[in-house]
Amino acid sequence: MPKERQRVVIPHDIQSELAESLFRLPVPPDVIIRENPRTIVHNHSYGGLSRFFKSLPRGVLLGTACGACKGGIWLPPRVHCPDCWKKMRWVKIDASNATVYTYSMTNFPGAGFKASAPCPLISVQIPGVCTKFMSYLSEFAEDEPYIGMPIKPRFRTENPTYTILDISWVPKD
Repeated sequence: MPKERQRVVIPHDIQSELAESLFRLPVPPDVIIRENPRTIVHNHSYGGLSRFFKSLPRGVLLGTACGACKGGIWLPPRVHCPDCWKKMRWVKIDASNATVYTYSMTNFPGAGFKASAPCPLISVQIPGVCTKFMSYLSEFAEDEPYIGMPIKPRFRTENPTYTILDISWVPKD
């Protein structure tokens, strides 16, 4: 008796499509850009870092500090100290003197990119914080961002996503 087998089916209507309207720039004729939709759902637990994501819609930026080895403040926060493995304590971060440490302008985002393009991705330097915080500049002029630019946090307080997208940065005027 023959085995019952499932068949892999590849739809015949899969075609490459150029997406000049998506990128707002001409796409070279030798470049293929395809729409590749996904329908997967992934549930992720923030575990011990949940407090950080809950604080963002309240307009509070939290980091963690180790009381044992007295290093700096970590942002994004860590549950355990990466140096001595002791449990970290939560601290409120004063971002009033934050600056752009470095940046990169995203003009052609990849799949899953949530922001519009162009989008300045920035590394944020905050006095007293021993790490650089990766984020994005949600408002910028033609000559921005620049290294050393004073910035301040902007929190998404309405319709929060409880993701890192609930904080962005804007020029400090």
